[in-house]
Amino acid sequence: MKQSKEMAIIGKIRNKSKDLYGSSAPMIAFLGDSVTQGCFELFVQEDKTCDTVFEPESSYASRTIEILEFLFPRVSVPFVNAGISGDTAQRGAARLAKDILRFHPDLTVVCYGLNDCSGGMDYLKTYRESLENIFCRLRENGSEVIFMTPNRMNSRLDPRIREEEILAIARNTMEIQRNGVFDRFVEAGRQTAKECGVTICDVYEKWTRLFQSGVDTTALLSNGINHPIRKMHYEFAHSLVEVMFGL
Repeated sequence: MKQSKEMAIIGKIRNKSKDLYGSSAPMIAFLGDSVTQGCFELFVQEDKTCDTVFEPESSYASRTIEILEFLFPRVSVPFVNAGISGDTAQRGAARLAKDILRFHPDLTVVCYGLNDCSGGMDYLKTYRESLENIFCRLRENGSEVIFMTPNRMNSRLDPRIREEEILAIARNTMEIQRNGVFDRFVEAGRQTAKECGVTICDVYEKWTRLFQSGVDTTALLSNGINHPIRKMHYEFAHSLVEVMFGL
């Protein structure tokens, strides 16, 4: 198998490791939704609205930095986690300047699709246009870009979910996963990234292969809907680091 090219971010971290006082520390930014932010279990509040457990220290963003700093122990890698629960690519494009561009990151990881697909096929064009907007503006700002495809959503109803408010969400995401709408969004994201010359980290493909091999991927979701369990965030992180190194 032909090895991919090492990304510039690795060279920048390596240079910093060799010249701590002379080289600047490269920054990595993460833009996305609840999975990026580090959201896990869902629960119903007294007013019957749903909320989530926020644990950003267990997010793939934090785990990615943890791995990079393990590999380059002399370097502290600054990063920005701009994930927001419930976010979409359209809203991400709208907040890109204030949440990402002003930091001038050397690399930005973009991950959208989980919430976008709820808009149905009518939203697909907006999803693609929003991703293109994000990719182009990041590159114009001098940032390398990785588009990371999201994880699979639930393909069955998890018996752990008993609250009707959460079950209603799970029924909707299960339908979107089963009827192929989510697959269409993921593929649209891949195509947009390719057209924009953006590097792809295809986590969705890995989750799909696990599912096709008989793995119960719904059991790997902490909320039984779309938030991966904490251990699976390492899978995201390892995938990202492999892409950075061109492995």
